[in-house]
Order: sequence, then C-alpha cells, then structure tokens
Amino acid sequence: MQTVELQYPLQNVEPNAGPQVLAIGDFDGVHLGHQEVIHRAVQRGAELHVPAAIMTFHPHPRQMLGMDTYTKIITPLAAKQTLLRELRVNTTYIVNFSESFMHLTPEQFVENILIPLNVNSVFVGFDFRFGHKGAGTPDTLCELAKGRFAVEIVRQFSLQGRKVSSTLVREHLLRGEVREAMSLLGRPYLLRGTVVHGEARGRTIGFPTANIRVSEPYIIPANGVYAVEARVGDRLYGGVMNIGVKPTFESDLAEPTLEVHLFDFSQDIYGEEVAVSLIEFIREERKFTSVQELIAQIASDADKARSIVRERKSVQNS
Repeated sequence: MQTVELQYPLQNVEPNAGPQVLAIGDFDGVHLGHQEVIHRAVQRGAELHVPAAIMTFHPHPRQMLGMDTYTKIITPLAAKQTLLRELRVNTTYIVNFSESFMHLTPEQFVENILIPLNVNSVFVGFDFRFGHKGAGTPDTLCELAKGRFAVEIVRQFSLQGRKVSSTLVREHLLRGEVREAMSLLGRPYLLRGTVVHGEARGRTIGFPTANIRVSEPYIIPANGVYAVEARVGDRLYGGVMNIGVKPTFESDLAEPTLEVHLFDFSQDIYGEEVAVSLIEFIREERKFTSVQELIAQIASDADKARSIVRERKSVQNS
C-alpha cells in the first residue's frame, strides 16, 4: 500500500495520474461499518480494473474542532494505516486537517481535492459530511459531481438493531465492554506500547508484570482486569491485564497504569514494543484488605483469563 500525505492546496498530485476509486472518511476504529464502505470501493476498483484508494484525515477532524472526547482515539494513525493495508487498498491519502482545509466549502473540496485526484467513483457512508462546518452531505456530493465521477452512498451498517459507529465503540470501551466493542470492530481492541520499568511489585508476589506505556493517544478502557492476548516479537501469549490506579498500594495515581502478566513467559522485554488485544472484561478494580487477599484474587483472575484465552483459541481453530 502506498501512503501519500496531502496538504491543501495540493502540491504532490500527479496531474496525469490514471483514474481511481476513492473511499472517504475519518475511519476511526476501522469498524465493520467503515470496512463495508472500504470493501465496496475495493470491489468496484477490481471491477473497473483501476486502483482503490482511501482518503482519511489527520489530526482527527473532531480533535481540530475542539471536542474534548476526541483527545483520545480508537485507532491512532499508525494503527489505522496497518488496518487499511490489510483491507487491500492501493493508496491511502492522509489529508492534513489544517485550518485552511477545514474552511473549504463543499464546492472547493470537490473542485480542488477530488477532481485533481482523478476519481472515477467515490464511496461514502450515509452520514458523511464534508466542507466547512459539515455543510456538505452525500446528496451535495452527488450534485457537485456533475457527471464527472460516480457517487456511491453506503447505507447504515447495523448489528442487533444498532448503528455501528465509532461513538458506540468508544462508549463500550469506556465502560470496559471490550467484548461488545470487539463485535463492532470485527477484531479485539488493541493497545500498542513499550515495556517500561515499574515497581517490580508483581514479581515479589509471584505474578511478574510488564508495565506498558502506550505509544499513541489510544482510548484506555475502563479500569479493571481483562483477559488479553499479547504479541511480543512474532509470538502470541495469553495473559491477564490490570488497568487502573492500584488502590491496594497507591492512593494518588492521576493516570491509570497498564500491567500485563503473560502466561508461561519469563523473558526480559524492557524497552520492547508489545501489542495487547483485550479479549474480555473479568472484574472491576478494587482495593484489598491485605496482600494475601490480592494474591488469591490475582490467581483466580489468571485462571479465568487462561480459560477465556483457551476457549478463544479453540473457537478459532475449529
């Protein structure tokens, strides 16, 4: 997959480039609804024998609009690019969502962005908005195309009667409902970060943990204990993760920490990158009256997480 960064006004677009199919959206989460839009574009590209491309935006438009809830996102840019590559698009255009781009009218977006890209067909979701203050709708896009390119509007994608959306994924994650989020994403929610030194307290109580410092502004799910799978290098390990402020030992942590105990693992991985997939919420974080009570609970959590991971592997292999 080729990645092309675009600034407005466009400077690095080949004037004689061949036609292409384009799917447009912020695609935060690359959830099942987003995947439907992208799959349709890839399929149309194959039918027309032309490349299929994606246009997405960075920073997230809602971050630029000052929406506090979007200081953290589901798929930071690097993670989004990885997922888009897996969807077999030929090119990803990453548009710098700058002040000047933000103030484009719908007409300017079409004339100064889409037409220079020589789009043959444009795929958007039914709730797509573009142009200054979201003035443009899919119907607006159809009108502005003026027969120069086709517009395909992908209808709402629903599961169990609810619209699949980035907002709904966020709500599930912030409540710790990672299994529900997984059903909307089509995969487990993933956090990627670096193993850093902690207090080594887990090692002293028989459950050594890797302390993960996330590398991007991910949404951190609700505090609690989760069954997880973690990729270290090229190997996948089951594990149990605690997200929280360690109330049994601490009283003033401002931000939650992420600690993962990996099963059947004893390597030194300080400084290495780890990708943690959250499989299922086990319990809320709570304060214990003694270290012995905490140890017993961790052992129970680990047993439950092992069972969850084992069952997941069994289903995948069946």
